[in-house]
Amino acid sequence: MDAPTRLPALFVSHGSPLLAVEDSPAGRFLDGLGDALPRPRAIVVASAHYASARAAVGAHPRPATVHDFNGFPAPLYDIVYPAPGDPDLAADIAARLEDAGLGASLQPARGLDHGVWVPLRRMYTQADIPVVPLSVLPDADAATHIAIGRALTPLRDEGVLVVGSGGFVHNLGDLDWAHRDAPLPAWALAFSDWMHAAIAARDWAALVDWQQQAPNARHSHPTVEHLMPLFVALGAAGEAPEPRVLHRSHQLGSLALDAFAFD
Repeated sequence: MDAPTRLPALFVSHGSPLLAVEDSPAGRFLDGLGDALPRPRAIVVASAHYASARAAVGAHPRPATVHDFNGFPAPLYDIVYPAPGDPDLAADIAARLEDAGLGASLQPARGLDHGVWVPLRRMYTQADIPVVPLSVLPDADAATHIAIGRALTPLRDEGVLVVGSGGFVHNLGDLDWAHRDAPLPAWALAFSDWMHAAIAARDWAALVDWQQQAPNARHSHPTVEHLMPLFVALGAAGEAPEPRVLHRSHQLGSLALDAFAFD
């Protein structure tokens, strides 16, 4: 049997839960993303909505679809993404993180939050690929999340797709809910452009120091959990990541939905 093709590590922005069902540039992008990649044997998703003090890994064999949001149309709460889990892979990931000195715990009851199932429902509609959720650490820095991703790098040669699911610009208090197609405001554009430039230049040191160097960093991310999945994906690409911009769009003014691959 041929060895699995090395998979890229991905960062995708999952936006609001409506991304699961609505027609939008980001949704159409995700619709084609799964078919553009070699088929993985399993998917690990570091989700902005799975937060813990130290790394945690979901290990349920049949994880539930978690509707961890309020105030959206009723049909969203009926959606089920019945992908199987992979407890053996979850244990392997936890062991790799322990070996890297990061510490990790298994959470056998953990389901799939919307940071996991919203993008995967568009990418892999059949829900037939095992999925393992991975937490982010809101109190840890970008370098720690790169180290988490780095511990997962070998999985990419074993047919495992590593995905960071967050938001490129994410300030819910500044969204223009009345105008879905409102222009990206200047403060968000400046942050987004700085991030794109740092990634394109492979200036990882500047990127790790984004909170100090990026313009409008605090405005763009009042809390950091939606950007940390990007650093997990970056780390999973190994010591010399090769970035590719896969998608760039926004909604509701400042909700930037950019996506990247790291090879």
